[in-house]
Amino acid sequence: MRWSLVVPVKHLGRAKSRLARAAGGMREDLALAIACDTVEAALACPGVAAVLAVTEDPRAGAELTELGAVVVGGEPGTGLNPALVHGAAVARRRLPDAGVCALSADLPSLRPDELARVLTAAARHGRSFLPDAPGVGTTLFASAPGHPFTPAFEGASRARHRDAGAHELVLADVASVRRDVDTPEDLCDAVGLGVGPRTRELWELVADGCLRPQSTP
Repeated sequence: MRWSLVVPVKHLGRAKSRLARAAGGMREDLALAIACDTVEAALACPGVAAVLAVTEDPRAGAELTELGAVVVGGEPGTGLNPALVHGAAVARRRLPDAGVCALSADLPSLRPDELARVLTAAARHGRSFLPDAPGVGTTLFASAPGHPFTPAFEGASRARHRDAGAHELVLADVASVRRDVDTPEDLCDAVGLGVGPRTRELWELVADGCLRPQSTP
């Protein structure tokens, strides 16, 4: 099955606020680096037909377009899940025979081969999801052709997706698809897995002054 991936990218002025204590004035740059590394890895994944980035941020839109993503504007402005539904509608008009998959924009360690394994497993189910590393949230929600696209991200979304009847994907060796980044500690974990080049460059600028002292016993 081929997939259209819908990746929501917040306006950079509001993105990754919990990274501010680590990145300071470089928070927006770090948020954009993480999103770009995520999208670039997704585009390199076998089975991905297109990546649609839902964003109203002009800087993010320009850089994601340069990477090869389709930038979707006009989001309803009523939260993450409506933005994903908006992007999915565009995706299904563009590629009606492809599955639609919502993917978090904050997966800087994302590896194309691991994402491919997740999407292969998702193709066996009408609706499915992958829990995040802590096991509370969700990093990926997939809907096969002919099935409703009903994302329920934010907060305890693992339970909501499961209670709504989506199949939980239980896979080994896909840590890069589960390791989303919201806090400096998350970023430290992602760096341990290996992050993309843009995130690595920003990490090298901020780590000594902010992150490593917090992660050192």
